[in-house]
Amino acid sequence: MALPIEQASLKAGSSTRNKHIVRVCMLLFFTVHTMSAQEKTAQKEDYNAFSVGVHLKNMHLWHGFVVTPGPMIATSLEYNSKDAKFTIGVWGGTSFGASTDVLHKDTGETIAAHYQEFSFYIKYRFSDTFFMEAVSHNNYTGVEERGDELHYWSYNKTQGYNFVDVGFGYDLTPNTLLYFATIINGGAGDYEVQTDGSLKNSWTHYFEVQHTIWQKVDTSFSLFAGGAWSFMTDKTFYTESAANMINVGATFKKDVKLGTYTVPIGVTAMWNPEKEKTVLQLDISLL
Repeated sequence: MALPIEQASLKAGSSTRNKHIVRVCMLLFFTVHTMSAQEKTAQKEDYNAFSVGVHLKNMHLWHGFVVTPGPMIATSLEYNSKDAKFTIGVWGGTSFGASTDVLHKDTGETIAAHYQEFSFYIKYRFSDTFFMEAVSHNNYTGVEERGDELHYWSYNKTQGYNFVDVGFGYDLTPNTLLYFATIINGGAGDYEVQTDGSLKNSWTHYFEVQHTIWQKVDTSFSLFAGGAWSFMTDKTFYTESAANMINVGATFKKDVKLGTYTVPIGVTAMWNPEKEKTVLQLDISLL
């Protein structure tokens, strides 16, 4: 049975429109699929498993300590997993001159020593707000100058330069970080000598709060406060008492334009209430 001309014309137009719709849908599907494939390829190309860092400092601070008071350079090399959850790396620092005085154990002579450190660490990010890390700190400054034999992999607590701590970080808010760490099993110097001559491990705990109070695209200003304590001994790795505030201050960070290069810098004012020490650290990130 033949259709009227009007109905045939309408059906033909509808069929043509349907074909156009199918073509448009196929084109959209192909475009989205291609963009998705390109994005995945770009992500693969953007992923760098290894990264290097270089920092130039006028001194080196850590948890209220002035680790070295002189100019130094710090370098790091780390591997990051593709999902950005796991990191393993090494960190090293050395001073430009002899900045630490040590006493030779046999002669009693005071000898100037270069700051030297080679530490390694691992970190795992459980989420965007929570991470766990373990750090083996190996600061062997002045070991040989004081008359000891250098054993890099030795963790003898009386040797004075190797210890391990385990830390946890939690972003309470986008601007507030809580950090807690414990020195495991009494590291270098983290012990108390008992009346019978035995050594009792301190298992020092450290807790710090960092809060960014002002931030722009390339500038930020934050405050921090940290304290240490031990439930085991009357002293800690950081303090001469069982508990004390040791690390209070502020950090200003800014990206400085030098021609076509951008150089991040940080200035930290730190006050250690127990040691009554106040210093100003300049940190220039070269890489």
